[in-house]
Amino acid sequence: MLKENKKLFIITSIVILLPVLAGLILWNKLPDQIPSHWNFAGEIDAYSDKAFAVFGLFGIMFAAHLVCFLATMADPKNKNISRKSLSLVLWIVPIMSVLVGTTVYAAALGTPVNMERIMPTVISLMFVVLGNYMPKFKQNYTMGIKLPWTLNSEENWNRTHRFAGKLWVIGGLIMALTSFVGWAWVFVAGMILLAIVPMGYSFLLFRKGI
Repeated sequence: MLKENKKLFIITSIVILLPVLAGLILWNKLPDQIPSHWNFAGEIDAYSDKAFAVFGLFGIMFAAHLVCFLATMADPKNKNISRKSLSLVLWIVPIMSVLVGTTVYAAALGTPVNMERIMPTVISLMFVVLGNYMPKFKQNYTMGIKLPWTLNSEENWNRTHRFAGKLWVIGGLIMALTSFVGWAWVFVAGMILLAIVPMGYSFLLFRKGI
């Protein structure tokens, strides 16, 4: 599986590091202190030095990407992971890297950035996309809702992921729509519910002997 997906890993890694190249091109135009964090009101509340913003930030993203890839390759059930599912997961960090790079550099150069709308919307839409794929996930140790009872029961796994898929699509759409009007509490509550409710549903199935 490693050889089959090496090309995909290389391509996604290059995309993750594209903002580093952009940072080098813009180096002389970038200020010494660059915005690196926004609060829920969309206000900048933290800055990083230029070197960290250009190299460190995206280096961390690449490291997370590498760990995710290696963990998937080492999964004893990686044969259950389809190429489409793996591609979907491996493109999450590259998309976030390009988005973060674009917004951080834009803010550093004085372009207004509506971060309280952008990030919740993108994350919400990712839930929608992942929700569409969730029912297709087969049992494995790196992707999906990995609980003792889902890993021990194929039926529990399948029913949990079908339920979670529908919930994530509906919840993601609601979160995306409300993010346009700045309802941050809906986004936060949605994130919590989308994580907890499927686990609760899976546990109920387990209690029923499924």
